[in-house]
Amino acid sequence: MDEIKSTTGFSFEVLPPLKGMGIERLFADIDMLREFNPQYVNITTHRSERIYRETAPGLYERVAVRKRPGTVAVAAAIKARYGIPVVPHILCSGFTREETEYVLIDLQFLGITDLLVLRGDKAKDDASFTPTPGGYSHATELQEQINRFNAGYFDDGTPIQGTVRPFTYGVACYPEKHIEAPNMESDLHWLLKKQEGGAQYAVTQLFYDNAVYFRFVERARAAGITIPIIPGIKPLTKASQLTIVPKTFNVDIPVELTEAVMACKDDEAVRRVGVEWCTAQCRELIRHGVPRIHFYVLGATPSVRDVAKEIF
Repeated sequence: MDEIKSTTGFSFEVLPPLKGMGIERLFADIDMLREFNPQYVNITTHRSERIYRETAPGLYERVAVRKRPGTVAVAAAIKARYGIPVVPHILCSGFTREETEYVLIDLQFLGITDLLVLRGDKAKDDASFTPTPGGYSHATELQEQINRFNAGYFDDGTPIQGTVRPFTYGVACYPEKHIEAPNMESDLHWLLKKQEGGAQYAVTQLFYDNAVYFRFVERARAAGITIPIIPGIKPLTKASQLTIVPKTFNVDIPVELTEAVMACKDDEAVRRVGVEWCTAQCRELIRHGVPRIHFYVLGATPSVRDVAKEIF
């Protein structure tokens, strides 16, 4: 995606609606943010989870349920309704190579050729990440399949008949280290491999201390990583996130921000603190010439809108 390399801009990530829900709420979120000229919208992808469903009194069967289907359709709907570039996530987690191939074919038909390539999270019941039978263990393997498709070949080596519009893609990175990485050096090694495999940019996990991001970029450059490293940001909106966010995303929340949140009397006050902190983060990032600021908006769209009003 050429826009990734332009001056500091605005992008954000959305989730497909829960199964059985309409798309209206998602459109309402986009309506709140489109005035800031988003360069693209990410659409997340979610693996199926195993649940137990009662089939008769006392009898249960284990079935796979995808709670948020429709990533490709949502991407197409956003593109058609708003004309905004869309970047769907492509995962290893929960998908076979064949399923990935069909997703790539569908995206070709829709003219959607920008992707974010991720390994994805482990299944909730698994102690550690376990690849889906017929799938991949690492994002670098998924990159190889996309690269073969770009070269005009299906995964089994069969030539693709007709013109292929090559996919471009970004990957994820972790300023405070991926939770499964033994050390930062290992994490940077794999980010370099993703770059060598064709990644055009990397988007960070969320963070609340810009110094962490700046140190990470410095170490990445020293390791030979030259692709743009786009900061991923999300404002705090609730006091409960002081414990949930570090556990979920393996990130630290600075003492100053923690103390400010703990001094709040209610979550509306927390939201205001979150907007103020996030706005200051973004202004400093812009002063340092970041290529883009990417917002994770789930549950925080009004706050992201307030921040965007101040900086875009």
